[in-house]
Amino acid sequence: MLKRFLLACIFVSLAGAGVAALQGHAALSLESALDQLDTQAHGFHSLAADVERTKVTVVVNDRSTETGSILVHGDHMRMEIKAPDARTILRTGDSFFIFNPKLNRVEEYNLGKYKAFADQYLLLGFGTPGHELKKGYLVTLRGEPTLDGKKTCELELTPKSEAMRNQISKIQLWFDESSWLPLQQQFFETGSDDYFVIRYSNIVRNAKIDENEFKPHWPKGVEKVKPQGD
Repeated sequence: MLKRFLLACIFVSLAGAGVAALQGHAALSLESALDQLDTQAHGFHSLAADVERTKVTVVVNDRSTETGSILVHGDHMRMEIKAPDARTILRTGDSFFIFNPKLNRVEEYNLGKYKAFADQYLLLGFGTPGHELKKGYLVTLRGEPTLDGKKTCELELTPKSEAMRNQISKIQLWFDESSWLPLQQQFFETGSDDYFVIRYSNIVRNAKIDENEFKPHWPKGVEKVKPQGD
């Protein structure tokens, strides 16, 4: 259950840190990149974006893709997966829900002892200052490659926690240097060559979001379950 929970957390850990370009800079250093993320964290309140997640299973050369959208405000998040299988993933404070409309069933988790795991992954965005990343990860600057025609800052994160490394061995992030919003994240699963890639588009920083979007309102007659186990 832990791995399923963590992968769900990762899929909703999807946003960025702010706007404003680096202007006329020489070769980017790790410290200057983190400073830029620190700067852009100020004034961050909310975010809306479209997302595409592709899971790659290397041994059988299989690729599966999900698409959807996300809303974020503080520690509230709502992910609507639209295709191929509709689901709603909602976080409200310490509560975490996965709603499957086809089954009319919602799974509810209390973050509890998993909160540290969830919060570590949530440090990947939502306005968290760049230097906060160093508390939970070893951070490396991999370079400034071009992605989708845009110059990016590519960071690699290795979890410091052994428990987290047992799930995800490393994470790579690409930030658009013209806006310091994320274009792509790649997560590598521990113990295999499998990975998944999350791409972002149509990102709106400080979007106006109705607070009702983050309330756990489900259809009448929904089956409610609280999975148990580690």
